[in-house]
Amino acid sequence: MNARLFVIALAITGLSFGSSGDAQNNRSARRLQQLLKQYPDADTNEDGKLTWQEAIAYRNKTGAGAGKSNAGGGNRGRGVPTTFKVDPGWKLDQFPEEAVCYMPASQIKATFEKATSGKGPAVVSYPKPADGALRVVGVGHSFMMPGYKTLPLISKGAGMKQPLYTHVGGGMTGSARYKWEQENGIFQFAGKPYPKLLASIANAEWEAMMFGPYFNDQPKYYSCWFDFCLKHNPEMKFYLSDAWPQLAQLDEKPTSEDYFTDAVLDQMAQERRALHAEVIDPLRKAYPERVFILPTSDAMVLAAKHFIRGELPGIDGLHRVIGKQERSLWKDQLGHLGPGLERLEGYVFYATLYGQSPELIKDTIPFGGNGNFPNATLDQMFRKIAWQAVVEHPYSGVTDQDGNGVNDSP
Repeated sequence: MNARLFVIALAITGLSFGSSGDAQNNRSARRLQQLLKQYPDADTNEDGKLTWQEAIAYRNKTGAGAGKSNAGGGNRGRGVPTTFKVDPGWKLDQFPEEAVCYMPASQIKATFEKATSGKGPAVVSYPKPADGALRVVGVGHSFMMPGYKTLPLISKGAGMKQPLYTHVGGGMTGSARYKWEQENGIFQFAGKPYPKLLASIANAEWEAMMFGPYFNDQPKYYSCWFDFCLKHNPEMKFYLSDAWPQLAQLDEKPTSEDYFTDAVLDQMAQERRALHAEVIDPLRKAYPERVFILPTSDAMVLAAKHFIRGELPGIDGLHRVIGKQERSLWKDQLGHLGPGLERLEGYVFYATLYGQSPELIKDTIPFGGNGNFPNATLDQMFRKIAWQAVVEHPYSGVTDQDGNGVNDSP
């Protein structure tokens, strides 16, 4: 690594691991300004401001994180793009006038009917559940799919039939920005609207929407969805997953799983939270009491710590890329979850949405598959970890001061 790249790597790493509170925020802002002066090319959207996401993406792109890109999240090898062009239309105050979001509900429905040639229902709707379930729509990519798959099963075990309607895609194609462009028929999808969720949101009742994060996210990629949802369903709430630490955050790919101490995991988690704060903090300020975190990152960090202590029976490794164990917490370079971990994400989704610990579910949850893995002990650990992550995260909207496994403020 040459001196120039070392400065970038060192400066960016230093942004996340200082003290907390206003002092850290001020120091981070100053360092970002200094980096912007030194490396103006890092400002990929050319708005005159350098964000955490842009800084780290620039480090990866220029090679300071050479181990990172190959370790999951860069542009080389099997990674996904971390830097990409965004249509300049996102900088404008309004979307193109032909955007589906500006149409009346009946026209949105007709637009989707035309896009699908009448195959399948143009509007998916559910009567208000009598069992306490929330009607949920969602977008996302492969990091969200484990939770989307297991949430209905977990809810069934809790005595609810989970209404869930999603529009997902792999990698970038599942991001909030991409799906908004695709559904509205704007920018890269000009003239080709596909309003799968917009048609149902505008013509049916929903309580919540869920999102997965993507590289270089901006608050506006989410607020457009929020505004549309609230126009048609004024009481809706919004839940954003924060993903989890990835090998891409490290300058070098570790040679052994012994590298991952509690301190290292905490550092990686702190960087993830700081990156996500650039999106979530403005949204929570603009939409008070409506925007919440699905703390999958904290859950995975807790799981990793339990594994280090030998408390996850049946899990053989921390990261398959490093330890080569099939039953590992993470299974590939990008950071997809290993076998059985889809339950953990589903438990986080359930606990956040319903404010109840999965540990309280007494009936059998119909996961199917190998009944010996995860075994009952590991499954209970996942439930415990999920509830701990949810109640300890300040943005989950869930607290449990009395320890009864139920949200203190329903």
